[in-house]
Amino acid sequence: MHESLPSTSDLLLRLAAAGEPEGLAVLAHRQTAGRGRDGRVWESQAGNLHLSLLLRPGGPAREAPQWGLLAAVALHDALAPLLPEPGRLRLKWPNDLLLGEAKLAGMLCESAADAAGGMEWLVIGLGANLAAAPQVEGRATTCLAQHAAPPSAEDFACRLLAAFEARRETLRQGGFAAIRAAWVARGPATLAPLVMRNGVAGRYQGLAEDGSLLLETNGRIHAVTSGEVN
Repeated sequence: MHESLPSTSDLLLRLAAAGEPEGLAVLAHRQTAGRGRDGRVWESQAGNLHLSLLLRPGGPAREAPQWGLLAAVALHDALAPLLPEPGRLRLKWPNDLLLGEAKLAGMLCESAADAAGGMEWLVIGLGANLAAAPQVEGRATTCLAQHAAPPSAEDFACRLLAAFEARRETLRQGGFAAIRAAWVARGPATLAPLVMRNGVAGRYQGLAEDGSLLLETNGRIHAVTSGEVN
């Protein structure tokens, strides 16, 4: 645990490249250079969760995004019991958790491939607005403290890591199909209208076998492998 770091994930990225074994988790009370998808700045306030985890799960490098979906389910597992209305907590593809229409938590997965196309390592950065809701331009945010008494970042990190390991066991026992089913159960309603950040709009039709977003547009279903839902 660190009082302050530029970025928990950046520290783990350096350690992963240097050969650090799997299982190291880094928690910081504050980040001075936190970031989200596509290099966006993420304001890191004291009392919120700023946690990164290093894994070496093996398997093809193309499966790295599936671990982000697993992490999203684990984050939902850890947060939902703390909320007075857990049914309002939903997953947004590929990496956010929304309470109503406001962002409560999210994650960022970064990985490296070896020469054979295998996954050499994976760093999962996990953030949750426990005590404060950061201001994000063009996006509504909320925090757990606006709805219930939040745990400390340390206590929530322990809770989340236990949920992550439980979902990893789900993966071992049932394969990615079991993780996909858990994500779909916590995701948008079927046929919900979705708009991607690139402007493509359609209706949600679930997840493909590899975790891609299935979007129906003009009567055809397309598998979206990258991008972000607004």
